[in-house]
Amino acid sequence: MGEVLTITPTLAIIAAMLAAIGGLVWLEKRPHEFGKMRWPTTPLIFLSIFVIVIMAAHLLTLLGMHK
Repeated sequence: MGEVLTITPTLAIIAAMLAAIGGLVWLEKRPHEFGKMRWPTTPLIFLSIFVIVIMAAHLLTLLGMHK
């Protein structure tokens, strides 16, 4: 049976999460406008980092680095 998640989609997911982190950090650094509710960016940043760690482990497995 063929692999479902190969190297190319894995790298694309990592790149997308890095872009998401960049955008979320940018949103976090913007000045707060009084009376407007802000999106909860910090949990989303940590979720993106978690996905990157999982994808990095998967990438190492795809490259043949087994225990």
